[in-house]
Amino acid sequence: MDIQIAQLTQFSQLIINGIAVGSIIALAAVGLTLTYGILRLSNFAHGDFLTLGAYLTFLVNTLGVNIWLSMILAMAGTVAAMLLSEKLLWSKMRSIRANSTTLIIISIGLALFLRNGIILIWGGKNQTYDVPVTSALDILGLKVPQNQLIVLGLAVLAILGLHYLLQNTKIGKAMRAVADDLDLARVSGINVDQVIFWTWLIAGTLTSLGGSMYGLITAVRPNMGWFLILPLFASVILGGIGNPYGAIAAALIIGIAQEVSTPFLGSQYKQGVALLIMILVLLIRPKGLFKGTI
Repeated sequence: MDIQIAQLTQFSQLIINGIAVGSIIALAAVGLTLTYGILRLSNFAHGDFLTLGAYLTFLVNTLGVNIWLSMILAMAGTVAAMLLSEKLLWSKMRSIRANSTTLIIISIGLALFLRNGIILIWGGKNQTYDVPVTSALDILGLKVPQNQLIVLGLAVLAILGLHYLLQNTKIGKAMRAVADDLDLARVSGINVDQVIFWTWLIAGTLTSLGGSMYGLITAVRPNMGWFLILPLFASVILGGIGNPYGAIAAALIIGIAQEVSTPFLGSQYKQGVALLIMILVLLIRPKGLFKGTI
């Protein structure tokens, strides 16, 4: 009986960890699915923008700034970096109607540039935020780190804010129209450039927040975003490409599945669980679990 209780406790603990990781994946996956759904861009540099958000948070925090204000300033820096990449790369590629293969190759090059730039500036060792150590909370016999609860709460607030923006604002409706048909939206009088700006603003904000929170529950590492890129793309595909709500649901599924698999496969193989889930679902539902586009 004691063994069964211990196993149940361990399983419940893994689910809690999976929800925390899944919440972070969900934030970044929403940004990734929006850039694909609206801009038709499979951005393999997305994970490294997540890393950039974490390092900018670390930079500001180590200057003596409160961790929460550091996260907000890091969001602004990450959005600025994404808008710069839009100005220098993606807008020019759209103007010459570059094909998807060219865009993927450029995004991989951008990912390498960002990652090596981070290593050049901050080095390759792990970094941690300057935050006080807090004890885990005892909830129904489970040890739940306070940082994980904060991560979950911030993720829920961010997702609710995104839902309101997409469903109840003029720019949200314009984003949905551009996702359905860019040329038709332009002819209809929608300011496509403004939609593109808001797409990068939302993607950068959520991605940076995801990176900051991931650094909060683990550590800040140069390759943290690269290791998350597979779960990110798996979430986007499983949830239906271009569907932010589907990406959120798929991210939680993948996060929980990855953590629950660790006692059987070991932590070094849990990244493969995302790929396995994606393959199995796509064999049954090639368009993902939910309908695509916003």
